[in-house]
Amino acid sequence: MADKLFKDDAVEEKGERARMASFIGALAIVDLLKTTLGPKGMDKILQSTSRGHSVSVTNDGATILKSLHIDNPAAKVLVDISKVQDDEVGDGTTSVVVLCGELLREAEKLVNLKIHPMTIIDGYRMAVECARSVLEKRTRDNRADPEKFRQDLINIAMTTLSSKILSQEKEHFANLAVNAVMRLKGSGNLEAIQIIKKAGGSLQDSFLDEGFILDKKIGVGQPKSIQNAKILVANTAMDTDKVKIYGARVRVDAMSKIAEIEAAEKDKMKQKVQKILAHGINCFVNRQLIYNFPEELFADAGIMAIEHADFEGIERLALVTGGEITSTFDNPESVKLGHCDLIEEIMIGEDRLIRFSGVEMGEACTIVLRGASTHVLDEAERSLHDALCVLCQTVQDSRVVWGGGWPELLMAKHVDELARKTPGKKSLAVESFAAALRAIPAIIADNAGLDSADLVSRLRAEHSKEDCMSGIDVLTGGVGDMEQLGIYEAFKVKQAVILSATEAAEMILRVDEIIKCAPRKREERM
Repeated sequence: MADKLFKDDAVEEKGERARMASFIGALAIVDLLKTTLGPKGMDKILQSTSRGHSVSVTNDGATILKSLHIDNPAAKVLVDISKVQDDEVGDGTTSVVVLCGELLREAEKLVNLKIHPMTIIDGYRMAVECARSVLEKRTRDNRADPEKFRQDLINIAMTTLSSKILSQEKEHFANLAVNAVMRLKGSGNLEAIQIIKKAGGSLQDSFLDEGFILDKKIGVGQPKSIQNAKILVANTAMDTDKVKIYGARVRVDAMSKIAEIEAAEKDKMKQKVQKILAHGINCFVNRQLIYNFPEELFADAGIMAIEHADFEGIERLALVTGGEITSTFDNPESVKLGHCDLIEEIMIGEDRLIRFSGVEMGEACTIVLRGASTHVLDEAERSLHDALCVLCQTVQDSRVVWGGGWPELLMAKHVDELARKTPGKKSLAVESFAAALRAIPAIIADNAGLDSADLVSRLRAEHSKEDCMSGIDVLTGGVGDMEQLGIYEAFKVKQAVILSATEAAEMILRVDEIIKCAPRKREERM
């Protein structure tokens, strides 16, 4: 009876088969994402199964993987590392998955040579330590020189954007992103940067606006601009001028009684508005509806009332103006009001929006994206978000490395040297780590339609010289000097890619058995 350990229908795969299943699942994901890597990477169209079959077009690794429904457990590990990479550093989501896949591809060859997975893991660990320390030695840091540092940031932003939809306008957007991040003065609080998407115009029409823009209109009959604004940000119901108790039945014996009920309601509303006015404000922003009656009262008092400020908008508005969201108005002294110099209505394209300038949180700004369609805007927002995240990381850890496959070849060269010094079977694993690193520039070259084998061998020859700065120049299709081309990457992003990819590969390699539970049976409903 020993063989009857699991329920019927439970699936168990052991040893070789389990490892095969892991490798195949992981490699399938990698082959899917591979084509999106690099400045000439392709996009994917994702069509959802939900109603309306909404479509999104993207080449952001994390976005693609988030949207896939995957059954293979090893593939899920890859999805996780790309998500973590996205949350941690914002960029390198495709690289981390591809590198992990290449490590597994190499490991599979070694496993077939009857080398034990633990030996491979030991080798990988030695290799990753060597690779990281080499890269760290070759970073450069221009924090001391603001001019140079800004140029570094712009180069990093341009490199990040060059593999995205914004690559045509990358100088424009790199400057936008750097200006926005520089305003944060190193606090790295991305909440203060608001992105508004407005279809219409072209991507070039996008601009950075100092201050905060709320995608709302100002109420009827109210002042269109206010200077020196004191803002009360609230989340409260302003619509009690209707009987709101559902299912309540009121019996009256005359029409006048109904009028009395309505008058009482109105009176109640009036008192609430007066409580709000007692705060000495001249702008009231509410998350919920403001009905006609209270709106009239606000207009009479010369107060700007803005209703239905969307949730993210109002949270940000409170943060940026230095106020707090309130919902009870009984004690004005404990309420924190927001402040700004000027509130006015502006036009963007066809729409009217409200701009808050000179806000308390001086670093706040809004990036307004324009574009041909919502798909373009969504992808532009994702790309810009990646660039902003990377810049924030770089402002905190200002070390930069060159890009374009330079770091991978540099690390591969030193890892190869380590392999020659390492005795035993581990050296094979160290060697295959170097091979996996070299696969990244090869894929970048393949995606650009270049001859990857030729390019990578030329680069290896270049890298045998001291202090070489060569990488792939996809535009001319040859080897280029990364320093002159201004292709830079943040050290922090690269480091995260190598460490996460190795840990994930290690985790998948350790697997020698996959057990899937028996699926639940559906009861037959009569």
